[in-house]
Amino acid sequence: MDLRLPGLRGPRGPRRLLAALATVAVLAGAGTWTAVASDEAPAVHRADRVLSVGDGVRVDTSYFTSTDAGRRPAVLLGHGFGGSKDDVREQAEDLARDGYAVLTWSARGFGRSTGKIGLNDPQGEVADVSQLIDWLAQRPEVRLDRPGDPRVGVAGASYGGAIALLSAGYDGRVDAIAPAITYWNLADALFPNGVFKKLWAGIFVNSGGGCDKFEPRLCAMYERVAESGTPDPEARALLEERSPSAVADLIDVPTLLVQGQSDSLFPLGQADAAAKAIRANGAPVDVDWIAGGHDGGDPESDRVRARTTSWFDRYLKDDKGADTGPAFRVTRTGGVDSTDGQALLRGASADTYPGLDSGRRSIALTGREQSVDNPPGGAPPAVSALPGLGGSGGLAQLSSLGIGVSLDFPGQFARFESAPLDRDLRITGSPTATVHIESTSDDAVLFGKVYDVGPDGTQQVLPSQLVTPVRIEDAKAGKDVTLTLPAIDHEVEKGHRLRLVLASTDLGYASPAAPATYKVSLKGDLQVPTAPGVTTAAAPLPAWVWWLPLAAAVLAVALLVTGRRRTTTPAPDPALADVPLRITDLSKRYAKSADRYAVRDLSFTVEKGQVLGLLGPNGAGKTTTLRMLMGLIQPDGGEIRVFGHAIRPGAPVLSRVGAFVEGAGFLPHLSGRENLELYWRATGRPPEDAHLDEALEIAGLGDALARAVRTYSQGMRQRLAIAQAMLGLPDLLILDEPTNGLDPPQIREMREVMIRYAAGGRTVIVSSHLLAEVEQSCTHLVVMDRGRLVQAGPVAEIIGSGDTLLVGTVTPVDEPVVEKIAALPGVASAVRADDGLLIRLDADGSPARLVTELVRLEVPVTSMGPHRRLEDAFLTLIGGSA
Repeated sequence: MDLRLPGLRGPRGPRRLLAALATVAVLAGAGTWTAVASDEAPAVHRADRVLSVGDGVRVDTSYFTSTDAGRRPAVLLGHGFGGSKDDVREQAEDLARDGYAVLTWSARGFGRSTGKIGLNDPQGEVADVSQLIDWLAQRPEVRLDRPGDPRVGVAGASYGGAIALLSAGYDGRVDAIAPAITYWNLADALFPNGVFKKLWAGIFVNSGGGCDKFEPRLCAMYERVAESGTPDPEARALLEERSPSAVADLIDVPTLLVQGQSDSLFPLGQADAAAKAIRANGAPVDVDWIAGGHDGGDPESDRVRARTTSWFDRYLKDDKGADTGPAFRVTRTGGVDSTDGQALLRGASADTYPGLDSGRRSIALTGREQSVDNPPGGAPPAVSALPGLGGSGGLAQLSSLGIGVSLDFPGQFARFESAPLDRDLRITGSPTATVHIESTSDDAVLFGKVYDVGPDGTQQVLPSQLVTPVRIEDAKAGKDVTLTLPAIDHEVEKGHRLRLVLASTDLGYASPAAPATYKVSLKGDLQVPTAPGVTTAAAPLPAWVWWLPLAAAVLAVALLVTGRRRTTTPAPDPALADVPLRITDLSKRYAKSADRYAVRDLSFTVEKGQVLGLLGPNGAGKTTTLRMLMGLIQPDGGEIRVFGHAIRPGAPVLSRVGAFVEGAGFLPHLSGRENLELYWRATGRPPEDAHLDEALEIAGLGDALARAVRTYSQGMRQRLAIAQAMLGLPDLLILDEPTNGLDPPQIREMREVMIRYAAGGRTVIVSSHLLAEVEQSCTHLVVMDRGRLVQAGPVAEIIGSGDTLLVGTVTPVDEPVVEKIAALPGVASAVRADDGLLIRLDADGSPARLVTELVRLEVPVTSMGPHRRLEDAFLTLIGGSA
């Protein structure tokens, strides 16, 4: 007997009718209904219930509907890996307001759902979706195409995107899908060309809660491949059977494919394979390449949601007028918004999807045969992407803005380069190249990538931070290999070169542990796709374009009238050429405030050889002062001069300033020395200017320099960070909280580092809350409070200042009495201390008069004398505001 419900198909195993009936029974039972408040009508209601799907597995769900009467299409929303149904709640509410019945759920092993993670197992997670569709078919508000067959679409990103594709292949009742940044073939994604994508695989397992949270077969597969570093046929087969590609011939519903350009996990080629297969089945397919992805960038959430809704309006509501967008769209970066530093995005589109090889152009490359070493253990590895680095723009967005973060180690890569381009070149798709590879080992693993190299040869950008790995078997005899390089959308400017690099290692992948030497030579030109049918939409001219020229002219006249000196950098002051720092009447207002100051009328001077402590309570203006000193923000008044030169953003004299602010980020797999060398290379300055050995000698790291940073203690990491700030031996070194997180022995070591550095005639400025440590390490102090200078001078003078007295008392003094003491003639301030009172006298005060007044106030005085601790002096100076 066939127990499958109507509409189910494909290689999916039989489902028990009893399980389907259990679904209806459980979900139709009592649940928690919540009205979702909204300024828009209609209101949205949410019902939370748990579904029993058999084998003891329970799936947590939420059902969203509006108060509109009548039946409406349904949408299933899946979440990303490591998340839960709560991640898609906002989108579910929006779709409900747009006239859909929306069901969200936490996949097995996530949120409050039970069961083992099966990576969208057809017998697990995919079967669960079919049971959810069963339940939707019983809802009175859901539109039906036939009994048991609701009008339903499925959407989701990453893990949820894959379940959308899989459910369309395994359940014939799905009518439209909108998967985003997901995979078509999970084996190809994690084992591309037979190479193990080890870091992403590890992130996968860890974000799932550890290997034990997965089905036993998956856990065993991961441990086996992670240990060997080489995927075996059984591992590949296991992932392929859980991939949409396994049901490629059965996905025949309208599909909107949204894929990320900033994605080293599921790159654009995954969406390309899906588009070709689904279109071959006769279904409409649109492809949208967004600026974000698993590596960061801009996810364009609002635009993608709006397009998904329009897609479902067209194919679920049968709204023929719904604008579903172009057949192909790609987001391109057009510089940086000067107001907020964000990348400017603009869409380009085509009436048909061009694929990844449209409009190929040959670019000649030159380069002799080269030898490439695979180091023992595959370390140190080259760096391309840093998997999972989201937020803050992402590496791919940085590369699109011309900022390179890639690293190839000498002797571990071959490179072949084009001549300077005679015109701009837009690459849209996957470049290809054929090379000949010969190895001293049976197998060779290489990583192909194409750099955009600037005219000076130093600026090199790896578009989208992507590489293509390839494993060459039986390579001893030599083989010709055609590399299909990562799909990108990137413009190479006229005068730039293209550089093809084949590296033996990459941080994100497993390389052979055995040392080997590869010989690499060219066998043809680089073939570059240009997708000539894709055109960038012209941006509409805003109104300000018309009045801006006139306004600019008026502003120019005003500037000339008020004085041009404001736009020019003041000339150096020869009298201050040997003075590391002089700050004069420095002021900085809070944003959008005319009378509230972060720093106000601040003046002090720092001389050579000093270790200056910058002290003050939270909000005193210390960080603002340091940021102005480093040229990160502009003052509203006054000036800062370093060795006589006025500080402005990008001022050349800043090359004489080193800074350690809030710690430094290091690559954990590299040694301390390798991290410092990498940092210095990124500055673009000559290697001999680094003075690396001198900085390391001062930092005192010893043999630890040769060890991987991941083995360092916190104290060693802090010293390495300060060594990084000392590279180039800057004449002025700024350290912001350098002892944070250190234990007492580590703090002592850090103190010695600062003292040694200043001993060579250089200057150190240190901001710290550890007053006892500042007292031991600093020669001079600047104390700030509420943006103003309180006192500056040698530590000994401030600590031993005769105008501050420590008054011992038998019992603590009540606060009202302290206030009376502070108001006495001749008293500048009075605060309670552990042993009594700290009282600072003004110019008219005297100890004798103070004793008389204390006796009159019946203060039980036991002793009086000048205080000797910086902490006491500090509290006295700031009047207890800390």
